[in-house]
Amino acid sequence: MSKIKTSNNQEEVKAVSKKKRSPWVEVWRRLRQNKSAMFGLAIIGLLVFCAIFADLIAPYGIDDQDLRARFITPSRDYLFGTDNFGRDILSRIIYGSRVSLQVGFIAVGISALTGGALGAIAGFYGGRLDNVIMRFVDILLAIPGILLAISIVSALGPGLQNVMIAVGIGSIPSYARIVRASVLSLRDQEFVEAAKAVGANDFRIISKHIIPNSMAPIIVQATLGVAGAILSAAGLSFIGLGIQPPTPEWGSMLSSGRQYLRDYWHIATFPGLAIMITIFALNLLGDGLRDALDPRLKS
Repeated sequence: MSKIKTSNNQEEVKAVSKKKRSPWVEVWRRLRQNKSAMFGLAIIGLLVFCAIFADLIAPYGIDDQDLRARFITPSRDYLFGTDNFGRDILSRIIYGSRVSLQVGFIAVGISALTGGALGAIAGFYGGRLDNVIMRFVDILLAIPGILLAISIVSALGPGLQNVMIAVGIGSIPSYARIVRASVLSLRDQEFVEAAKAVGANDFRIISKHIIPNSMAPIIVQATLGVAGAILSAAGLSFIGLGIQPPTPEWGSMLSSGRQYLRDYWHIATFPGLAIMITIFALNLLGDGLRDALDPRLKS
């Protein structure tokens, strides 16, 4: 009998600890079970590590030129070869990860904050204000994101800051619609009514109660949005409207190597692979987060 009571007590303790476990701990537990998502997270972690410690990892400087070593194919001294100026492609890709990740995260931050604020205001207040905000969002949605980014960069001029602004503005509509849909489903819940009953103002209700409960779709969209922002920035640099040389950016490296593609394939291939692998890893992580944050999968 004592053994049965002990086992029952242990089961009760496990049940209580499971109830007290943070929901984000449960999300992390489910995410760890997704091998493809963890593979994507490992690649992103490696890129972040390279971006932070690029000065220590890169075998050569950011713009070291050796005209005697032009167009060298991948070898022991130059693992990814050299370009038309004799610069080490591997070193420039490592430094380029710093630029690409910076563009991706800051552009997503701009679009998530602006679009999230517009969506939260539209969904919470509704009425005419909702109609005005969402019609503005529909106008932005009618313009393809890359064309809108090209227009903004053409008006502001090429450069790192202008690219981040252009890509961020182009992604505002998706965040505004996602946050508005979440706010519409949450604004009539009991905890919102309770907050109003104790005298909480609208800003506190939106920032402290509604937005934290609608973070799951925002996180998934932000993860996928970083991939889209990096791809958009690379596209702008490819056509000459993004980050300008000699700053090592994967899109501009790909553009400068296309004219040598027949004879020196490595100049354009490795920057293209860097873009492809990064986008692939972010998509894997985004899909894994979507599955981990899906309430229907909670036990």
